[in-house]
Amino acid sequence: MTVSAESIESVQQLTTVWRTLVLDRTAGADVRELPGITVRWADSRFGFLNCITLTETEAGAELLRHRLGQAADIMRTKKHPGFVWLFEDLLDDEARSALEATAEQAGLQYAFPGTGMAGDLLPIPEPVHPDLTFARVRTDEQLRAYADLQSRAYGFPMDESRDGLMGSALWKNELHAYLAMRDDEPVACAATVEAQGRLFVAFVATDPQWQRKGYGEAVTRKALYEGARATGLTRATLHATAAGAPVYPRIGFEPNSPIHFYGLKG
Repeated sequence: MTVSAESIESVQQLTTVWRTLVLDRTAGADVRELPGITVRWADSRFGFLNCITLTETEAGAELLRHRLGQAADIMRTKKHPGFVWLFEDLLDDEARSALEATAEQAGLQYAFPGTGMAGDLLPIPEPVHPDLTFARVRTDEQLRAYADLQSRAYGFPMDESRDGLMGSALWKNELHAYLAMRDDEPVACAATVEAQGRLFVAFVATDPQWQRKGYGEAVTRKALYEGARATGLTRATLHATAAGAPVYPRIGFEPNSPIHFYGLKG
């Protein structure tokens, strides 16, 4: 079994971008490179900023058991919950077959699926949508609206999402973060950030009452368009949720590794 370059790239993009995001929240974030494990843990109430991933390729069942046990032990020392991001393509066939039982043995419970995606797709045309205008996030009020869209889309309490984003100069100045506005109402959001010569798409969300109208795709295109225009980059990457997975191929992304998200058992 040979692990694809795209799947390795997907892991590297996570560890690069999340290092920036968690250190933005606190200088005391847990940012470590351990044998076979990368820790990116802000210990924020916003669980997406608390991340551990496994990094070895062609990992077998016994190594997987050991690494997931280590990851769970690290998570138990933290104040706030987060996720293990497990990239399936990094495992050998035996480890994949044993994954569910191995995670259970480590004290982890499956949370939700994801998919790594990438493509040499930039530049893209400037997007237009008949219902929308786009606003770059520059103010605290706009950043609060961005955080609140995360809460509504993914079911987080609003104070948790705000804890993850509010007060960030990074989000207002260095990320190409955009709100899709329907009249004066923020209905969707997306951001891009430069990472190792790629443009990484992060934290796409659409208000549930406005889904299936193309708003998420439109604002993702806007973040990509502006990010590419500012950086000159031609390759983009992202990690898609199940809801977003059908959308991104329409922009030009191709799927690579399935991702399994695990939290500690309650």
